[in-house]
Amino acid sequence: MAVETVLRGITWNHSRGFVSVVATAQRFSELRPGVEILWEKRSLQAFADAPIQGLAQEYDLLVIDHPWAGYAAHSGVLLPLQTIMPADFLRDQAANSVGSSHASYVFDGSQCALAIDAATPVASYRPDLLERYGLEKPQTWRELLDLARQGRVIMPGIPIDTLMNFYMLCATQGEPPFVHDEWAVSDDMSLAALEQLRELASLCPPEIADWNPIAVYEQLSRRDDYVYCPFAYGYSNYARAGYADALLAFDDMVDIDGGGRCQTTLGGTGLAISANCRAPEVARDYAMFTASAAIQRSLFFDSGGQPGHRSAWLDAEVNRRSNNYFRDTLPALDRAYLRPRFPGYLHFQDYAGAPIRQYLMAGGDARGLLAELKRLFEEAKARYQA
Repeated sequence: MAVETVLRGITWNHSRGFVSVVATAQRFSELRPGVEILWEKRSLQAFADAPIQGLAQEYDLLVIDHPWAGYAAHSGVLLPLQTIMPADFLRDQAANSVGSSHASYVFDGSQCALAIDAATPVASYRPDLLERYGLEKPQTWRELLDLARQGRVIMPGIPIDTLMNFYMLCATQGEPPFVHDEWAVSDDMSLAALEQLRELASLCPPEIADWNPIAVYEQLSRRDDYVYCPFAYGYSNYARAGYADALLAFDDMVDIDGGGRCQTTLGGTGLAISANCRAPEVARDYAMFTASAAIQRSLFFDSGGQPGHRSAWLDAEVNRRSNNYFRDTLPALDRAYLRPRFPGYLHFQDYAGAPIRQYLMAGGDARGLLAELKRLFEEAKARYQA
């Protein structure tokens, strides 16, 4: 049968983000002769930073980050899914959300994407190396620092990850940032969190300043000196046999001085439909197919995806094949901190991480840094109000 409908999609350049949707697109085309869905990919950094308005002009389907929800709701560049999808389907997605993943794509009542992928920073380690060196997984922040002093700890240190970890430390210790889209963190807590991060970073190799989570997992799976990462956005691929040189195990994070286990900053990805989509009904059907419980815990996972549907996280076979990645990290997902999504927020996210990273690597004036962060946030709010 001749191809009658061709849709183009843009996702991010990793097996988890690319192969999974290519597989669902291929199967959907087999079930719907005459439809072809072509996926392209961009870097992880571009995924975090690149504006969606240009992409929505060029592509029919977009895999996006949830902080774009506010911009999408106010600009109209993405289709509001509640206007084209059955209400019972969206209710099922909400009822089977992993943490706040589904809600993260809702802003002012507009659902801009389906949470096809769920993630938050979690702990990871090399079980074989812990045994070889006679080491134990740290359970507290102090034990983490002790392990880091032995040269055994790495973590992501690029700007976006340092910013997300700043949020984490504030939220875990009782002062989540941006309550009601205001700064909401005391100076004392902000300075304490910055110092905690700086101390930990000082005990890690300086190369972490250039490592994102993928780079950390590659190092952890290939080398024999590093054994533990306290928090990085989880990638279940590295817990699956055959994917990397050595198998990683994933778990919940350390307890911070009685404040409870780390409340990390929610990530994951959503599948959105451009307002300029050439065949919105076909795109809708494909999005619902990809986000469905049956596909999420089978074809999507089988193809390297990290599902967003809760049934996949609880599935015995999915956990058997991923070294219990999903079962062991689910508590971290369920308590994860949700970033702001107001339209101007991404201005803050784009610029706040670099000065934090500079402070972690070189020290300096913490109060001056805090003043700069507050200034950037006020700029972001002004953009929203404009």
